[in-house]
Amino acid sequence: MPSYVYEVIAEDGSGGERFEVVQAISEPPLTEHPETRAPVRRVPQAPNLPLKHGDAATRDALSDGNLDRLGFTKYERAGGGRYEKRAGRGPDSISAD
Repeated sequence: MPSYVYEVIAEDGSGGERFEVVQAISEPPLTEHPETRAPVRRVPQAPNLPLKHGDAATRDALSDGNLDRLGFTKYERAGGGRYEKRAGRGPDSISAD
């Protein structure tokens, strides 16, 4: 289940204390603090997704072996308008001619 950030709404409308609550997506947003009953609003946050990032992960995902295994064809520029196949099916080279 995702966690949501809420902030207490001060009397002047400004934001106050912030806290996190784990809720199901189907649950409605809170309107009051669970302990103090003060009015609250949900604060938009960027999602925190556990993704693979970095040069090593990109290199692995785009490796010739991995692309071939997934059914992709990879060509690399050989110069002079020619491209040579490094992975997958298809002709060994293609040209822009």
